[in-house]
Amino acid sequence: MLATDLMLAAALLAAAVPPVPSPAAFEAEWRDWHSKRLAGLQGPQGWLALSGLHWLREGENRIAGLPGTFTLAGGQVTLTAASGDGWTLGGAPVTSRVLASDRDGQPDRVSAGSRTAQVIDRGGRLALRVWDAERAERRSFAGIDTFPVDLRWRLVARWEPYPAPREVEVPSVVGIPTRQVAPGRARFTVDGKEYALEPTLDGDELFFVFKDRTAPRETYGAGRFLVAAPPRDGQVVLDFNRAYNPPCAFTPYATCPLPLPQNVLPIRIEAGEKRWGH
Repeated sequence: MLATDLMLAAALLAAAVPPVPSPAAFEAEWRDWHSKRLAGLQGPQGWLALSGLHWLREGENRIAGLPGTFTLAGGQVTLTAASGDGWTLGGAPVTSRVLASDRDGQPDRVSAGSRTAQVIDRGGRLALRVWDAERAERRSFAGIDTFPVDLRWRLVARWEPYPAPREVEVPSVVGIPTRQVAPGRARFTVDGKEYALEPTLDGDELFFVFKDRTAPRETYGAGRFLVAAPPRDGQVVLDFNRAYNPPCAFTPYATCPLPLPQNVLPIRIEAGEKRWGH
């Protein structure tokens, strides 16, 4: 995975920096993005449907509420079930299968009734993540408050690539760090002062985990996420209007990354999503 990320880092100049849109077009584009964001959260396998996170021990594992047995051996998880248990993958019945984890980005998601399960890998530890399409949180969700959309928070940052992309150890809410690739830093100016954020690679995009002084009173205490297109001509667009809450803001069953120390900003970023719920 890291080797793939290193290759992607070498291609970071492929995308163009889009021109500044008109205020009306900017707000319309944001509303479309935000609508899709909310729909994704509320989907049958969105974060609001997440109903369980079960860390697996070596050997056979029985999960309450789920049929079958999940056996961990040799770093792999095998689902064994009776034909009447109802497990399917892509519509086909499953009675015995080694389940691909999310380690390589193409996990198997097996379903039984309203529940869907997937194996996740966090620093070599394996767990079973479970969604339930009938979870009450999907029906009761009423959206997320945000700061007013403001072009002032669409910042064009100066991109500083590292001489070579470096591996960083990213902490998480479950105490298991993961190793990611950081290709450089984005330097931007707010009220005449310069600040910097260090992203990691997520496919061909830049993924920022940051925290600012709006937390924890107005925004989620552990920080927020921001995705940016690859830089070009030494620039990268940071649209903080699209800063969004991590999955752990909505469910205790997520394994969210936490901001690196250098990504804790000593300023208020009054843009993007606010804190949700309590």
